[in-house]
Amino acid sequence: MKEKPKISVVVPFYNVEDYIEKCLNSLKNQTLKDIEVILVDDGSKDGSTKIAKSFAKKDARFSYHLKKNGGLSDARNYGMKYAHGEYLAFLDSDDYIDHDLYEKMYAKAKENDADMVETDFIWEYPKKSVKDISKVTKMSRIIVDIRVVAWNKLYRRSLIEKLGVTFSKGLRYEDVDWCYKIIPFVEKVYSVHDTYVHYIQRPTSIANTQNERVRDIYQILENAIKYYEEKKIIGRYKNQLEYSVMRIVFGSSFLRTIQIEDKQLRREILDEGYDFVEHYFPYWKKNIYLQKEKGLKNFYYKTINRFTYRVYEYIFRMKKR
Repeated sequence: MKEKPKISVVVPFYNVEDYIEKCLNSLKNQTLKDIEVILVDDGSKDGSTKIAKSFAKKDARFSYHLKKNGGLSDARNYGMKYAHGEYLAFLDSDDYIDHDLYEKMYAKAKENDADMVETDFIWEYPKKSVKDISKVTKMSRIIVDIRVVAWNKLYRRSLIEKLGVTFSKGLRYEDVDWCYKIIPFVEKVYSVHDTYVHYIQRPTSIANTQNERVRDIYQILENAIKYYEEKKIIGRYKNQLEYSVMRIVFGSSFLRTIQIEDKQLRREILDEGYDFVEHYFPYWKKNIYLQKEKGLKNFYYKTINRFTYRVYEYIFRMKKR
């Protein structure tokens, strides 16, 4: 019987013919050779399919799977069914990775018997690159410090199967939901530095297209909160979850929402976010992490109320112009 690969990498794709070859070459050229790459064609209508099939034909480690279009979450869930590796990874088809990434991540996982390993990544803009360094050092701060994206991590596949966690279909920001549901059950997590995922910033990508769908984050966060309640772990993680939810709503979600040009819609979504935090965490102003953390961002969070929220909307919109 064939021995299972060290890592299974799920790569969903849809109409990314300008990017997918670089992505797949970065996987093909990994110094860790014992990997399998699961290519999930989510109903592409461009040249992506031909490129993916070519890799699958030439390299036995690549497998091609066609499915009806259902979105990124659906494609990832579909691809996981074909995974056999000891560890599981995801890579978006418009991104690429350094040649030694999986070798270093797998070595760290085995050295420490880790359930999860996180690596640094680089935001690749058209005219600049910005490094994003993992801050994970303590399990006691895991929810606060970890980046809630799926594609810069290795996961012990047996843990994922045991939890039965999948990506939420039909909603944006599915990585947030996925990460929050796994983190409480991870016993050992470690970081790898100086080898990167290159996170390509495309102006036309879903992540960079701001409209009424930005409010999906509230449903995602509500799903996570209810999950913690159902699993009876909300008490253990309340302070971390409260701080993280507040930071997402008033941070990244706020910055996405203020890019919406329709003033009425923008205000509605901003109000929904403020009400969401107040509803689930009415005493968020007293959060221990909010009180302890320093820096300009935390000053911004501490000064938010219904009035200053409008002031910050005006200030940040002016800066974007």
